[in-house]
Amino acid sequence: MSETPPSSEATELSPAEKAKLAAAKKAEAAKKAGPVGDPLVDNGDGTITDPNTGFTWKKTDAWLDVKKFYTWADHREYVDWVNKNKDKFGGYENWRIPNKAEALTLFDKTGVKSLTDKNGTSYPIDAIFAPGGASNTWITECSDEKIIRMDLKIGVATDYPTADVWSSMRLIRKEGEAAPVKEGAAPTPPEAQTASDQAAEPSADAAKAAPAAPAPKASGGTPKPIPRKDFTSEEKAAMRKRAKAHAAEVKARKG
Repeated sequence: MSETPPSSEATELSPAEKAKLAAAKKAEAAKKAGPVGDPLVDNGDGTITDPNTGFTWKKTDAWLDVKKFYTWADHREYVDWVNKNKDKFGGYENWRIPNKAEALTLFDKTGVKSLTDKNGTSYPIDAIFAPGGASNTWITECSDEKIIRMDLKIGVATDYPTADVWSSMRLIRKEGEAAPVKEGAAPTPPEAQTASDQAAEPSADAAKAAPAAPAPKASGGTPKPIPRKDFTSEEKAAMRKRAKAHAAEVKARKG
């Protein structure tokens, strides 16, 4: 006697199981599809462009460039070195460290992208960058009072209780950004503009604030009225009409 096949009701998944299966399929599809957005572009001059954000990244990090890690206190040494040697890095001199959000655009959450670090370990950023670097970077959220380093292996910014922490750096720039002030240099104050610059471009506010020329004075010291010469045609017609009426009134009184 053959066994009775299970009913469709017995094999049907529960709503919770269906949701779990759908989520798993969605995650697998995302992993196969890879990261969303256009691929990064190697510019062939030591720089990488991200067309999705408009950012330009250095292809190499601090470790690859100078075989050195930096504390937060001396990180500007490397930034200044890169901007000084701009011809090696696309000709730009406005390289800087990224903020947390910018650094996280490098981190591939899908796990599809992979780059090998200096220890031969893979971590999830695009292989368009030069291999052999380090998987960490200083970010702008760090300060002398609060040491924070971004770990690109796990996509997490970690706080440290001491300043005795070392890191590599990945530098970023964006078109139109001003070059960072070099270490030890003070920004140029506005009053340091040359006299020629100030004379060539007087401000609109200064022009408005300029005092009007004083009215000519009579011999007795009382200012003379300045006659108008910009009457409209309507005003001129009205004045002629009033003059005619006045002349007629004078003639009538004499008559």
